[in-house]
Amino acid sequence: MTGFALHLLRHGAPETPGLLMGRTDGAPTDEGIAACVMQARHLCIERLIASDLRRSRAAGEAIGALLGISLAIDPRWRELDFGEWDGKAASAADPDALSRFWADPDANPPPEGERWSVLVARVSAAIRDLAPVPTLIVTHGGAMRAALHALCGFNQRQPWAFDLPYAARLSLRVWPGEPPAAQITGLAP
Repeated sequence: MTGFALHLLRHGAPETPGLLMGRTDGAPTDEGIAACVMQARHLCIERLIASDLRRSRAAGEAIGALLGISLAIDPRWRELDFGEWDGKAASAADPDALSRFWADPDANPPPEGERWSVLVARVSAAIRDLAPVPTLIVTHGGAMRAALHALCGFNQRQPWAFDLPYAARLSLRVWPGEPPAAQITGLAP
């Protein structure tokens, strides 16, 4: 089997950048949507999926309109739920708790928030359910890192070495199986 192309696209800039925007459904900027469209305009894809949050869904709708592909919504591609920190600036969180979270997000989740392993489990389930066709998923930085963890065997700290700014596109070649595996084929900031 030759595998299939999987492109993970981080949503464009939100109207209020700099927040821990896990489940917070912030709106994207027009420029952020346009940046996502620019990243996707030349991709040869058969399937288009987005997280159900507006900042991803709006970019997916614009890409679908440009490419003539219907958009499927899958909430499993949402960002990590930051619990009590969600929608707030990192500076509003207890600095010691935030440091512990960044050092080990599974052992030290945000208060009332989601563990890293839960994010990885739901993204892994979404990956296993993908049809083996060229696919673009408009998602979030945390979900992209969870996909790297699941597909490439990175430990929970290694995916944070990747700079994934708004509208970054991570391209992979995925080989289905149990577990699926992948090779990184491109990263376009």
